[in-house]
Amino acid sequence: NGIFANIAIENPSRMTNRRIKETMGIRYADVHKMREIIKGVKQMLREHPEIDNNQTLIVNFNAFNSSSLDFFIYTFTKTTDWIKFHEIKQDVLLTISDIVESHGAEMAFPTRTLHIENSPEIEVLK
Repeated sequence: NGIFANIAIENPSRMTNRRIKETMGIRYADVHKMREIIKGVKQMLREHPEIDNNQTLIVNFNAFNSSSLDFFIYTFTKTTDWIKFHEIKQDVLLTISDIVESHGAEMAFPTRTLHIENSPEIEVLK
């Protein structure tokens, strides 16, 4: 009984929303576009018919990551239906990708740059 007194029980039938919590990354080359991208994503979420504007809505630059500049999205859908939730989430994520692209930026992916100092010129084969 002591265990049950100290745990949080989730009752899905009493849920009123489902949460979308995602981290997205853009390239370091697009740092000067971050503010406008965040504004665009916030506006899209505020206007999205399936996002509950009575709940917390956050879109903020979050981190200088190793291969990306990260921003996070924290918002809630109006539905609790699992299938509908994933359809809404898909729409939100693809629309975010469109917003990033519309600002001339690109989503980041892991990259590495190798700098070799004092190396002899490498002959390029033709």
